[in-house]
Amino acid sequence: MVEELGFDINAGCEHGITSLASASLDGRLAAARYLLDHGADPNKKDNAGSVPLHCAAKNGHDEVARLLLSRGASIDIAYIRGTPLHIAAAYGKARVMKVLLEHHADPNKASEVLGTPLVATLHATCQRLAESISLQCVKLLIEAGADVNYSDRDTPLVVAITNGLTDCIKCLLKAGADPNIPTCHCGALPIQLAASYGRRKDVELLFPLTSPVQAVSNWTVEGILDHAKSKHSRSKCSKPKVAHAKSKNARSKCSEPKDKQDDQNKKARLKLRGEKAVQRKDYRGASIFYTEAIELDPTDATLYSNRSLCHLQMTEAEAALLDADFCIKLRPEWLKGYYRKGTALMLLKEYKKAYDAFMAGLKLDPRNAEMEKVFREAVEAMKKYHVATKSFKPSD
Repeated sequence: MVEELGFDINAGCEHGITSLASASLDGRLAAARYLLDHGADPNKKDNAGSVPLHCAAKNGHDEVARLLLSRGASIDIAYIRGTPLHIAAAYGKARVMKVLLEHHADPNKASEVLGTPLVATLHATCQRLAESISLQCVKLLIEAGADVNYSDRDTPLVVAITNGLTDCIKCLLKAGADPNIPTCHCGALPIQLAASYGRRKDVELLFPLTSPVQAVSNWTVEGILDHAKSKHSRSKCSKPKVAHAKSKNARSKCSEPKDKQDDQNKKARLKLRGEKAVQRKDYRGASIFYTEAIELDPTDATLYSNRSLCHLQMTEAEAALLDADFCIKLRPEWLKGYYRKGTALMLLKEYKKAYDAFMAGLKLDPRNAEMEKVFREAVEAMKKYHVATKSFKPSD
């Protein structure tokens, strides 16, 4: 196709994905080398803004990543989810991370969706990345100079505590993480957050390094845990991660501090502005409003669902998938998260995973006509893909 028929080696499919990106995603080193030898652009972006190096990073193909870098791939090239280092960290691909860091990838570059690579790998544990793998990535990033106190939103320490990553907490504290930097959405210290989850071991780790909080009269490990327990029993609104409020009345019963009520009001305004932007099909603007609202309340699943929709409309499938996963984590009983996840996976042509997501949604509501429709579409896409791959035979 390249040498005899003169195909454009840098042409992309309907989503802008080039042959080099596909080879990088599948780890086909010989094919990638051939394409580069014949003029493939290692920095050609697809419609979502990602490049072949992002693809190699996602699936852990370190040799392909090394080849791309040797042929001029930009080390810190970024799209909405971040640089190749962000992607490798989020998927726990330590070998690719080593290659990228050897080529001086910036360990402190922040992305709109994932934060820093350090935060990305810690957050990924809530999407089934094992803590042992995340810890390996954390150590690599710290050795490369990652800022353990970076706080665009929450610090890496707060993220580790939220996800119950005791070994990562130890590693971060050893590297100089400051346990006196409060959480961004409620102002609690990391030790109070750990106590609210009842995690004694984490409280014990943080206790010697945390300055006493005046509101906790008995400043001991036991006293901090008791204080968190009594505070929770008095009001669910005291807990750093609150359940989604079903109504304004439910919220008003919780005698929230004025600044928290102000945040809730601001969040409601941002959400409304996002909805209006969606109505006029300004999906980029809407996603910005939803991002600001999420910073005020990272526990509101509807915000992730709405931003996922925006990413889908902009064909930013990976970002849409990430938001859908967060939505499901926060509200596993809500159909919408599975719908968003399946739609994003269909866009990524990962039909089997889309089938699984839609099936999970149907189990929640077997009579939902829309979910059944997209489920059947996923089944048909799987069949067509299977037939196409079975019938394709390369010429001699």
